[in-house]
Amino acid sequence: MSKSAFEVFYPEQNQSCVVFASPHSGREYPWSLLRSTVLDDHAIRSSEDAFVDQLFDSAIQFGATFLKAGAPRAFVDLNRSSDELDPALIEGVRRQSHNPRVASGLGVIPRVVANGRAIYRGKLSMLEARQRLNDYWHPYHNMLQSLLDDAIRHHGQAVLIDCHSMPHEAVQGIVRRGAKRPEIVLGDRFGAAASGDVVDRVEAAFAAAGFAVSRNAPFAGAYVAQAYGRPTRGQHAVQVEIDRAIYMDEQSIKPSAHFADVQRTLRGVIAQIAQIGQERMPLAAE
Repeated sequence: MSKSAFEVFYPEQNQSCVVFASPHSGREYPWSLLRSTVLDDHAIRSSEDAFVDQLFDSAIQFGATFLKAGAPRAFVDLNRSSDELDPALIEGVRRQSHNPRVASGLGVIPRVVANGRAIYRGKLSMLEARQRLNDYWHPYHNMLQSLLDDAIRHHGQAVLIDCHSMPHEAVQGIVRRGAKRPEIVLGDRFGAAASGDVVDRVEAAFAAAGFAVSRNAPFAGAYVAQAYGRPTRGQHAVQVEIDRAIYMDEQSIKPSAHFADVQRTLRGVIAQIAQIGQERMPLAAE
């Protein structure tokens, strides 16, 4: 396993059934990628959920666990299934049924970054693709499921908060005239990934802090929400998308003057979310 596959931050006391995770904020760009890409060091970062890990890393102060990816999304996308391999990028991949994400270059090994800019000049070998999955994708997901299993064992349920960011223009097409643009979009795959009670609690925490919140449009949750959202088993998954414009400069990929304020406000939101399930008695104590 690569040392940079992920980092886990544990609270001093495991008081919460909530696991916060940031799969797209990895900034450890392997030399093999930087050597082979046609993009410069700035353009290759355009798909990052930049600084999202810093926005949510206070989770451990409230008894919750925090998992962050090491490798960047341009190298391996942890919010895709491991079998979403792109035949236009990876040698030896057979074309299968149409997958719009793969067709657009956004498979588990991405072919493009933001705005459809190609990452590579040619193709990658199947060996290279498998190596990335073995070194990064599988270790991350094995750890994520382990953390959720631990939460269920200790607290009787698990709530995954899958933390992402979205381009400012992403919600432009869904905003009704006169309505406030959503700053937070919660995705629960229209109820399939989390119970209504859990999503209501998450939405209420953001709304109470003054954020404009919407659900499932334009982001209802991707692979992580689909794979880990099992509400009938007490395992819930909620994808959280934050408008990048409220905390960073999207062009320069740098924190804005509002970053510290947003981070401080989110700290209160995280504290509220981490309390989900604490009204229930744990099934077992250690």
